[in-house]
Amino acid sequence: QVQLVESGGGLVQAGDSLRLSCEASGHTFSTYGMGWFRQTSGKEREFVATITWPGEDTFYGDSVKGRFAISGDNAKRTVYLQMNSLNSEDTGVYYCAASSGNVGWVQDPDEYEYWGQGTRVTVSS
Repeated sequence: QVQLVESGGGLVQAGDSLRLSCEASGHTFSTYGMGWFRQTSGKEREFVATITWPGEDTFYGDSVKGRFAISGDNAKRTVYLQMNSLNSEDTGVYYCAASSGNVGWVQDPDEYEYWGQGTRVTVSS
């Protein structure tokens, strides 16, 4: 059974940086994607970033391009989300997601079968 465990959330001030991690266990697929979505109360889950293997292609949501960077360690089945220049609109619960094969439309949550419990990020202004 695939399990995703996120870490690294917390309370920061506007302009600060934060790095999230997500480790997958029980995940043995060679072609797959792992990424991040975030959700704020009352809003739909928003695509943040995804990295796909085997090519390590990366994709970003428009609101985080140029500020966030996703990377991963395939051997460790771990992805990282480096978040820079944080602002109050980045506040939310960040969820790690993983697929068991090719990811079609990376921004669609339905493309990912596995989800973590979420880690909260709060940016104070």
